Amino acid sequence: MKKFLIVLRYELREYFTNKIFMMLTILLAVLGAALLFLPRFVDMSDFTGVQVAGNGEAEGSETEGEQTVFLYLDKAGVVRPEILAQMFPKSEWRAAADEAEVRAAVETQEAEAGFVVTGAAEYEYYVFNKAMRDRNTSVFDQAMKQFYRMDYCENSGWDLEEVAAMYDVPVTVTEMVLNKDTESNYWYCYALIIIVFMLIVYYGQMIAVSVTNEKSNRAIEVLVTSTSPNSLLFGKVIAGAIGGIFQMGVLLGAVLLSYQFNREQWGGQLDMFLHVPGEVLIAFAFFGLGGYLFYGFLYGAMGALVSKTEDISKSVSGLMVVIMAVYFFSLFQLMNVDGEIIKILSFLPVSSYSTMFARIAMGTVAPWEVVVSFLILVLSIIGTGILGAKIYRMGTLRYGNPIKITSALKDLKKSE
Repeated sequence: MKKFLIVLRYELREYFTNKIFMMLTILLAVLGAALLFLPRFVDMSDFTGVQVAGNGEAEGSETEGEQTVFLYLDKAGVVRPEILAQMFPKSEWRAAADEAEVRAAVETQEAEAGFVVTGAAEYEYYVFNKAMRDRNTSVFDQAMKQFYRMDYCENSGWDLEEVAAMYDVPVTVTEMVLNKDTESNYWYCYALIIIVFMLIVYYGQMIAVSVTNEKSNRAIEVLVTSTSPNSLLFGKVIAGAIGGIFQMGVLLGAVLLSYQFNREQWGGQLDMFLHVPGEVLIAFAFFGLGGYLFYGFLYGAMGALVSKTEDISKSVSGLMVVIMAVYFFSLFQLMNVDGEIIKILSFLPVSSYSTMFARIAMGTVAPWEVVVSFLILVLSIIGTGILGAKIYRMGTLRYGNPIKITSALKDLKKSE
């Protein structure tokens, strides 16, 4: 135990005295928090729907800005400018004499866009650069339909308001979600799966590189004579877990707390990503840490099977295939969290680190399922740690060409 603590303390010192590690952690946390404080100082009402008043408090009213200019040419005699002004907020509509005037105004960007109405249900749309979020035509379509209905009712002697009241009966819906709102919870689960995937891959690679570097410079020969391979591997993996938790905790903590403080200013627009329930964060912490330890021991063992850092990619390629497969399967199954596939994945140690907390957030999961899944993960971590330590012990003093995992397992079986 004493040797393990010495290794753990040394590895932790390597993390926390690394200037790049600490500066990157602080920089990302400050940057994330600063971005979430932007609505207090910058007008982002177009996105948030909330205006920042002079005293820094949020208001629900829209900011008053310049009106958007539109041109129209009514060849069919159906356009009603007052309806267009209602359907296009903060807009100014000007009648054009001919198509040339519409084209010229749009080309010189004097007008945002132009509409040439050629029939009761036909028009041409002129725009200089059409943006991806251009909704002008969809709104003008509704305006044209309104013109058509008004003309038809006038010609037929009908009361448009009565007809509209008959067809557009207001329906009041009161949703009573008795368990989980899958649609609302989807995006933060998506983000958390990506985070835990990056954590495993990034820190797993660091562990593998650390082990291989010690082999390449022969430092491992001194280390194994002063401490046990088990202490070395467990110290590296657990130190990496602590470093990862620290870095991710600081970053996530800064972002989530900053959003909660500025949630009103954002108008709740980022709730889908950053308004994460406490039980989901707890499940994410436990299962994410378990998944990291599970794969961390395997990464350490894979690093011991090679003597050069350039061979690491070959050694961990099989492990990466498993991690990537689990990653994509987890994301694809988020659309069906109560399906049989994700239920099975939530009990497998290779995938429960991401699928179980997704089920907790979005689906129906019994408490016994969470307990059993976590116990399976813990037992798998212990088993993987023991197996990884044996592979690590066997591979540390073997130099030369990379050792295949199948060959390493066969050698372990023979030695037993």
